[in-house]
Amino acid sequence: MHAQPHKREHFIGEAVEPDAATFDTKAMAAGGPGLPRRFTWRGTTYEVAEVLKTWRETGPCTSGSPEQYVRKHWFEVRAASGEVMTLYFERQARSGRERKRRWWLFTLRPAPGR
Repeated sequence: MHAQPHKREHFIGEAVEPDAATFDTKAMAAGGPGLPRRFTWRGTTYEVAEVLKTWRETGPCTSGSPEQYVRKHWFEVRAASGEVMTLYFERQARSGRERKRRWWLFTLRPAPGR
């Protein structure tokens, strides 16, 4: 039996369309973003089977205050189809065409055997 070579992680950097009916309302009630349990990327719908890791990215206040603010909430998840994906939620919406997009797929590691 041969060991499966480690699948490389691919940078994506594209917005995903969360299924609003699947947001984690418990996390939202605590003031954080509610990770959607289902989202669509490039026409394919993915189900989150497992959350592997979470973390936050902070940055300085933009008005000169010494305070630090959470900029992004990160989630490493395993999809029901086997892919391992890193998603993030931007606390501040981007300007222009990306204004309404807050959930992003950062990286994707293909499912075993793909």
